[in-house]
Amino acid sequence: MQIIKKLQKGAAVVLSAALLSLFTAAGYYSNRLPGTVTAENGTALKIAGYPEISCTLAAAGDPGSDKATLSLFGAIPVKSVSVSTSEAPELIVGGMPFGIKLLMDGVMVTGLGKVDGVCPAENAGIQTGDILRLANGVPISSNADLQKVIADSKGKSVRIELTRNNVDISAELNPVKSSDSGKWRGGMWVRDSIAGIGTVTFINKATGEFAGLGHPVCDADTGELVPIHSGEAVPVDISDVRKGANGIPGELHGNFKGSDAYGVIDKNTNAGIFGRLTNTALDHLCNGSESFKIAYRQNVKKGEAFIYTSVCGSQPERYTAEIESIDYNGSETDRNMMIRITDQRLLDATGGIVQGMSGSPIIQDERIVGAVTHVFVADPTRGYAIFAENMLSQLSESQNSESTE
Repeated sequence: MQIIKKLQKGAAVVLSAALLSLFTAAGYYSNRLPGTVTAENGTALKIAGYPEISCTLAAAGDPGSDKATLSLFGAIPVKSVSVSTSEAPELIVGGMPFGIKLLMDGVMVTGLGKVDGVCPAENAGIQTGDILRLANGVPISSNADLQKVIADSKGKSVRIELTRNNVDISAELNPVKSSDSGKWRGGMWVRDSIAGIGTVTFINKATGEFAGLGHPVCDADTGELVPIHSGEAVPVDISDVRKGANGIPGELHGNFKGSDAYGVIDKNTNAGIFGRLTNTALDHLCNGSESFKIAYRQNVKKGEAFIYTSVCGSQPERYTAEIESIDYNGSETDRNMMIRITDQRLLDATGGIVQGMSGSPIIQDERIVGAVTHVFVADPTRGYAIFAENMLSQLSESQNSESTE
């Protein structure tokens, strides 16, 4: 009898340990699986990186029929997710470099300084990173605009309307007359425009819309996202590469060419920059280019992939890479995957990922799965990437609009 009791007790302990292990595993998966997914019409919902996870859709017509249950081995519920269905669009794959010219919506304060021992801007509560939009009711779009209002004030208080962290704030600036120049000063440096080089990720040939970069354009001094009033995408030729090395980020160098812009840039978001091409640019960039369907996040898996990028001239080439890890449920918009460059040609030319390659599309299983966004400074062969799905969601909803010339 005692032996039977010991066996029963032992079995109970083993069973409890097994159940605890399973439910611990369920918690592990719950933290790593997405809360919302978009499933392609007519395809089964699977998480490519976790084949042990199965999906059961709610019955059509039931309350919550837009929900699905993800289960471990089909037995232990792990997570309830919201599901929408869509036809994955087929887009022109990018990889072409382009020049970025942005005029800010207002002017950004990039630094503060004293005028004869006093900093008027600091005394007014103005901070680095603030976006100044109005001065005494006058719209501010350049440093010259701001300086004119301050000069015209002749030392009287200037009412500044600014935006900080998406909150509108008013400030009273009391200019100080510089003993050196004799001019009224506000005690701050501002920036009204920004320019650089990025890479096109994909193009919607039907609408002329394009996406690039995969991360926001931020001010180099403040790190703040640049609010844009208007912008242009312009042709660029890559002239040379500063090769990356451990601790030293590399960079593509290029020249803006021609006087005709590719098109307008109208969005600068956490998922990249977006705009619309002219008909001429659309024909030029799409001519001879490949097209692939977008992959939704759950279809991305670890393993071999390809990136399209340009390291010379303006013609993209295809290089091998590897997706090393995937964060299906990550909150970081532009750091959904970790990738590694494996193509020796690209490693020889650039050392791996370099500045200017941001937006280079990543292809896996003949689908656009994402875009390169960041390089690891300590190891330029590796970096982060964004899901293509995140970039796609930022495109304009007006799919029937015509391209502008």
